[in-house]
This record gives sequence, structure tokens and C-alpha cells, in this order.
Amino acid sequence: MAQSKLEQSRAPGGAHHFLQQLEGAWQGSTKTWFEPGKLADESPITAVIRPVLNGRFVSLEYSGTLMEKPMTGMFLFGYNLQRSKFEGSWVDSCHMGTGIMFCEGERMQRGFWLLGHYDAPEGPPWGWRTEVERIDSGRLVVTMYNITPDGEEAKAVEMTFSAA
Repeated sequence: MAQSKLEQSRAPGGAHHFLQQLEGAWQGSTKTWFEPGKLADESPITAVIRPVLNGRFVSLEYSGTLMEKPMTGMFLFGYNLQRSKFEGSWVDSCHMGTGIMFCEGERMQRGFWLLGHYDAPEGPPWGWRTEVERIDSGRLVVTMYNITPDGEEAKAVEMTFSAA
């Protein structure tokens, strides 16, 4: 009997296998930029990555501070086998308001990237690209880039984690 696509994806080298490798408790720091090249905040962060629906997806729930105020958020990541795309949704307590950002993207050498869009207070939507990289078994980096309607990209958030 042939393996299902999901079983194949859970094997070493598969997208779902990669997602499984992210599971666990993480701690580290977050850097935030509101203007290109001008660091606005650096603070501690903790996160837990858990399997969802028997490993079809993973959730990354994090908490820390931003400008000395509490900040929490959650990503839901998955790999859509029919579309051969990574997909995700993101909510948080300070950037997204009451919105949910839906994203999709591709594999990278040590992880994957996702691209979504959010409504700006005035004018057209802006882009938001998130890279999730597993540096090694004990280090994870989540980097987010803000993209203007004109396509200019600048680092906005960098979460650097170590296994807790």
C-alpha cells in the first residue's frame, strides 16, 4: 500500500516533518523597528509551539512586551499539500488590532517564508513577509518584514529563540 501524501510529508525532508521539528518551549528576545534601520525596542519573549489536528498544523503562541507594555500573539502554520504552499494566519495584541492576516509562501533552505497583507490606517494595504528558520535543533528565528505599497521592504520584527 502506498503512503499517503501526508505520511510522505511527515517523513524526514518533508514539510510536515519540518513543522514537527519546531514543537516545544522557546525563549529569547524580540527586536522591533518602526522605521527602517532604527531599533525601537528589544525585549524578552517566550513561545510554545504545539501540534494542531494531529500534526497537520502547528501553533506558535508567544508573549513578551513591546515598549514596556504586554504583547501576545499567535501564528498558525501549515503546509497545504494540494497547493504545495506553506500557509499561515497571524493575530496579535498590538500590530493586527482585530484583524487576522492570512499568508502563504514557499520553502527556504532552513524553513519557509509567508507573505500576507494588512490594512493600513490610510491608503492601500501593506505587505508583511515572515520568515521562519530553524537554525539548528536549539535555535529558531522568526523575522518579519514590512513592505510598502511601492514594494520597499524593511525589517520590522526579529524573534530569536533558544529551546527552553
